[in-house]
Amino acid sequence: MKVLHTSDWHVGRTFHGTDLLAEQEAVLTHLAELVSAEAVDVVLVAGDVYDRAVPSAEAVRAATRGLEQIREAGARVVITPGNHDSAARLGAFAGFAAAGGLYLRTTIEELHEPVLFEDDHGPIACYGIPYLEPEPARHALGVPEAKGHTGVLTEAMRRIREDLATRPDGTRSIVLAHAFVSGAAPTESERTIAVGGVEDVDGSVFDGVDYVALGHLHGPQVLADHLRYSGSPLAYSFSEAQQRKSVWLVELDAAGLAGVTRHDLPVPRRLATLRGKLEELLQSPDHTEFEDCYLSITLTDEVRPIDAMRKLRARFAHAVHLEWEPDGGRATGELKYSEAIRGRSDLEIASTFVADCRGAAPNESEQALLTRALEEAGKLEAVGPEL
Repeated sequence: MKVLHTSDWHVGRTFHGTDLLAEQEAVLTHLAELVSAEAVDVVLVAGDVYDRAVPSAEAVRAATRGLEQIREAGARVVITPGNHDSAARLGAFAGFAAAGGLYLRTTIEELHEPVLFEDDHGPIACYGIPYLEPEPARHALGVPEAKGHTGVLTEAMRRIREDLATRPDGTRSIVLAHAFVSGAAPTESERTIAVGGVEDVDGSVFDGVDYVALGHLHGPQVLADHLRYSGSPLAYSFSEAQQRKSVWLVELDAAGLAGVTRHDLPVPRRLATLRGKLEELLQSPDHTEFEDCYLSITLTDEVRPIDAMRKLRARFAHAVHLEWEPDGGRATGELKYSEAIRGRSDLEIASTFVADCRGAAPNESEQALLTRALEEAGKLEAVGPEL
């Protein structure tokens, strides 16, 4: 049997305020094409189908179209919820969906009940562990003494192994789980699942199965031949700009795991970072290649440029993040408010505020405007009780 392992679609997520539904649909369409080209039997989605527990109608439609394309391409689909999903909402109508080849494994009570597949070598048991929030999960699992993610996942895997032991000899096994496994590397775009300061679990928790399809971390990673993160199909933070997004194509034979190959995904729009002075960024031909990228830009002008983002977007239409770090740095020492205003007039305090915000003191006309504003404020204070 051939399996495609993906996760962390986060359908409906925005990128610094920019809608990504078109890019997300493009990647899901590619997955359907890959299913057809590689004759994939089963697609595993290891959590975080959506970015929110209550996704928008547009996000639901986009995910539905993607799943329909995958199903039409010939694969059955197994989905478990991640920490961004609502398990109850994602699992709605699970019984009906299964009749059409979409298996929604969203309940703690059924995590030890596998989806059963058959190939030329016999049965394959596919278990879906929904994201387990430790506090409610330890009670739902009947192990109130369990501690953290390790405790509840240990109990979940104990139940799975117990069920697997009742299956016919030669039954191969797959587990989907949404967790942070020790030794893996996070990015800036995952929501923390730390409990009491501890969020990771040891990979040995998942021993005893042929393949573990992990979700939660957004970079593709190999912790062991049978223990892998597929990562997200799109980059959701600039910390992922250099990652090559991918999925795993997993093959099972009579003995279990026969092999895993990586398939790189298309990049609808690249991410990049630029740094420099505003005029240089606007004029230099060296930056032509970045004009169609999502950009994070750091300006180094000594004085904060006015209306910088609007000017940058005239050339870089997809600039989405802007910072200002003047060359030479700025004083960052903390100063108490009482010390900062001691012995200063209102005008001096206001002028210093302007200088701190943009890196240059107010000019003569700006000083006059500040003086007038302070005078008017003084008049209002004087008549305040009568207003």
